[in-house]
Amino acid sequence: MAREASVPRPVKKNEYTIVFASKQAQKGWLDVAATKRRVGLLTRTPHASSPTCHQLKFELATVERAGRMHDRWQCELPGGARIWFYVTKVEPTAGVVHILDVHTHHPNETK
Repeated sequence: MAREASVPRPVKKNEYTIVFASKQAQKGWLDVAATKRRVGLLTRTPHASSPTCHQLKFELATVERAGRMHDRWQCELPGGARIWFYVTKVEPTAGVVHILDVHTHHPNETK
């Protein structure tokens, strides 16, 4: 995927923008979005740790993009679906959420 595609939705001034970091993430997002609604968490506080949204561990904890390392996060959805993403800040209360992958079931990498 040459360019990150924006996820279509209105964005408030103090919210994070969400972009797809891969074609697989875009496809998975559409599959999950058809049945699940959790976009609000990603636009308001994507880097706030909770029981259902947290940084991944061990070798999955970080991801390199454009020569920079970023914390890789996971948002757990009902039914075992997972959204993997990283965040870049633009302002103290806003930035960009880069969706790396969307799993429609519990990913084997984290079992």
